[in-house]
Amino acid sequence: MTKPSLPDLLHAAVSAVGGTERPGQVAMAEAVAEAIDDNSHRLIQAGTGTGKSLGYLVPALAHGERVVVATATLALQRQLVERDLPRTVEALHPQLRRRPQFAMLKGRSNYLCLHRLHEGAPQDEEEGLFDQFEAAAPTSKLGQDLLRLRDWADETETGDRDDLTPGVSDKAWAQISVSSRECLGATKCAYGAECFAEAARERAKLADVVVTNHALLAIDAIEGAPVLPQHEVLIVDEAHELVSRVTGVATGELTPGQVNRAVKRAAKLVDEKTADSLQTASETFERVMELALPGRLEQIPEDLGYALMALRDASRTVISAIGNTRDKSVHDEDAVRKQALAAVESVHGVAERIMAGSEYDVVWYERHDRFGATLRVAPLSVSGLLREKLFAERSVVLTSATLKLGGDFNGVAASMGLSPEGVEGEDVPQWKGLDVGSPFDYPKQGILYVAKHLATPGREGTRGDMMDELAELIEAAGGRTLGLFSSMRGAKAAAEELRGRLDNPILLQGEETLGELIKAFAADPKTCLFGTLSLWQGVDVPGPSCQLVIMDRIPFPRPDDPLMSARQKAVEERGGNGFMSVAATHAALLMAQGAGRLVRATGDKGVVAVLDPRLATARYGSFLRATLPDFWYTTDRNQVRRSLAAIDAAAQAEDK
Repeated sequence: MTKPSLPDLLHAAVSAVGGTERPGQVAMAEAVAEAIDDNSHRLIQAGTGTGKSLGYLVPALAHGERVVVATATLALQRQLVERDLPRTVEALHPQLRRRPQFAMLKGRSNYLCLHRLHEGAPQDEEEGLFDQFEAAAPTSKLGQDLLRLRDWADETETGDRDDLTPGVSDKAWAQISVSSRECLGATKCAYGAECFAEAARERAKLADVVVTNHALLAIDAIEGAPVLPQHEVLIVDEAHELVSRVTGVATGELTPGQVNRAVKRAAKLVDEKTADSLQTASETFERVMELALPGRLEQIPEDLGYALMALRDASRTVISAIGNTRDKSVHDEDAVRKQALAAVESVHGVAERIMAGSEYDVVWYERHDRFGATLRVAPLSVSGLLREKLFAERSVVLTSATLKLGGDFNGVAASMGLSPEGVEGEDVPQWKGLDVGSPFDYPKQGILYVAKHLATPGREGTRGDMMDELAELIEAAGGRTLGLFSSMRGAKAAAEELRGRLDNPILLQGEETLGELIKAFAADPKTCLFGTLSLWQGVDVPGPSCQLVIMDRIPFPRPDDPLMSARQKAVEERGGNGFMSVAATHAALLMAQGAGRLVRATGDKGVVAVLDPRLATARYGSFLRATLPDFWYTTDRNQVRRSLAAIDAAAQAEDK
């Protein structure tokens, strides 16, 4: 039988989802197929509207070997599993003569644990999971959530938290889920045969395409014990997020509350002397943390070092003691033991890691008004880890709408441990970069306006001139504004100020769930939506409701961000430009994602307004602008107001 051609397969898939075939999508599919065939790697930038999901799914399904697709967001995971994959599989079946299987796989804590549900969480307090009072009269929000979870457990087929609508609080979910460390294991657990997490793993083992998330991909790479099934091809979508997700998984933390919980859980299983030593170490650590001031610890202070050494040694003793004792008087002993071990091992691991004082780790204190101080440790870089674990023994395709920074792929490639494109050498993963462009005509559809006349933003304080500019732009646009702020404080200040000045409704992130806010914003063109980080990347509102995207300032990392400043310093010590490699790269990624909110469909028109003159005047401005879509560029405030008014008038005429 003749092997079906890639163009024919792609055409069938695009027709099945009701899409339009685009040159960029064809180029992407060919590049993915080539990478799979010659076992090499690709970085592919595919702009919004390219149809990149089909651009990689079609060659992956045609390949016939197992493929893992890792994404950053729940929305894309759902789109792949619920829409793109079912339609594509059906569309390709006549030509492939087979129906590839697909499955979703997440970390264990994303699935409801039947043991926890039926036996109750081993409690630090005396009450059970479903106490009689809450069962009879579930007056508290937690009680209502838990009862709803119990009912849901009888009807769900997946046990996947994301299939529960509406959702429940993290606190409620924690009562009926376990981490991989706390899990008893399918063979030891009375509910092992019915376990949702185990069922998901079994489905993944049988699937041709496994859809997962960046965090699970990171766990699979870092922890050594394979979580994902064996696979020949890895496709990382939303790849601009990968480094931060891997960093998050590789970050450890210690808080007094966390240590105290570990003490309580272990006390039931060890003798008094062993428990007392951990209790004493916990109290010493708590006293040190009460005085902790936020910031990086380039050297571990003596008092913290003493407290960590005591925690490390006492927790090691407890771990040994828990492993050597059995106590049948403890209800559900195996689960209690497993949870206690997980809690104490976590404390031991972080304390030992910080005490080891690796030059490749960054240690710092954080302080939260409500939760007190946290001690954190994170890798200075994850590039070595990614280079070693990601690119060995499989073909890897990294794709996103934002991978070229300042005009090339080398910055993103370096953050993932890759040498510059074209560099040859033993143990140097070979890769090629490809920008397949966008179906949108950016110079005709959008304007990039930089408010060059404004004062340079300082670290603190309100910016009166910026507020005036913001109000005038929104008035000219007739609302229709997505305000992207570099801090929640800035977003709140702007919302409060402009609610008093303008007639337009202004929605503020945090005042309602993100989904509800975006729905309300999309429904009413006069409405504005202000917010911070998740809005820079998570808003997809095509049409006339979003015709002005405003960035209050270039989103450099905070100067006091311990991890970013440590990374910047490390680059400088190697003779590089720390500011450009770390701070400017961070800002460029965010700005490109933020600007990408404007044009989401071929008929969209509008303005991206940056209220920070440095984008026009600073030396690094050209690097940042080269990362943004190729909009028509101006610093003329009068011109941009006329353009906004014209876009608004056209949208209003269309509504009629």
